[in-house]
Amino acid sequence: MSTKPLQELSIRCAATVQARAVELRRKSERGDVPGWVLITLMTAGLVIVIWALAGPALSGVFQQAIDRVTSY
Repeated sequence: MSTKPLQELSIRCAATVQARAVELRRKSERGDVPGWVLITLMTAGLVIVIWALAGPALSGVFQQAIDRVTSY
């Protein structure tokens, strides 16, 4: 009895399983667009709030640093 047909079948099954796994991995990595949009908007909102609260203090620190560098 020859094992060649069984080996060919095994190779085809393995290739099919591998192709299916790659396809599922690609689909799972795509993510959901509304979720990413929400994260982006929330991040932008946090940046705006932090900038509004800390902007004057950061500006003062920056100006002091520039003044110290230019005074040398």
